[in-house]
Amino acid sequence: MPTLLLVRHGRSTANTAGVLAGWSPGVHLDPHGSKQADGLAGRLDGIPLALAVSSPLDRCRETLAPLLAARPELGLRLDERLGECRYGDWTGRPLAELATEPLWRTVQAQPSAATFPGPEGESLREMSHRAVESVREWDAEVEREHGADAVWAACSHGDVIKAIVADALGLHLDNFQRISVEPCSVTVIRYTAQRPFLLRLGDTGELGGVAPRPATGDQAADGARDGDAVVGGDTGVR
Repeated sequence: MPTLLLVRHGRSTANTAGVLAGWSPGVHLDPHGSKQADGLAGRLDGIPLALAVSSPLDRCRETLAPLLAARPELGLRLDERLGECRYGDWTGRPLAELATEPLWRTVQAQPSAATFPGPEGESLREMSHRAVESVREWDAEVEREHGADAVWAACSHGDVIKAIVADALGLHLDNFQRISVEPCSVTVIRYTAQRPFLLRLGDTGELGGVAPRPATGDQAADGARDGDAVVGGDTGVR
């Protein structure tokens, strides 16, 4: 079966602002995220790619832009199923503020029971289902068109990638918050007839993200990080 390179978008303006971007318009890579995107093409140099698929959101398309510029023959396919979780009324709100909401504890401890509020909100179960369906369908198409040894790339978002990884590892969705993927990291999964294999998880090629994180002085924000996963994905900043 083919090999999937699952790329999280580079650091965005929402990441550095500490807000939950969701499907908010106008969220782009910040200057550091643009550098990360520039470096991605070099990190993948020498790896033949049969296909590139992306969330339609700007921050994902911008992350793949340098890679596509270096490989104009590759092209890009968009798939809304790889788009960010639809956080409903949580969209655009500060993470420090959301950490005080009762739903935050459900998102942390029992994400399979979490549905985001408002008419546009979806459940984490729905997000997981559409994302896993997407990568498995694209993987089968890549095999049909390019053979079992093909490699392909998909660019998506933190919570989406964590859900895909949980599925690949046979983890219940309630355990997906134990997984962390930093901006512009590459996670590698190979699906086979028997089982998926996780070959890399959140590979950024550097170890700066494991350094101690300084306190911000914001008790709500600092407290949310004490054993809590960052909803929407970590910034990778320490």
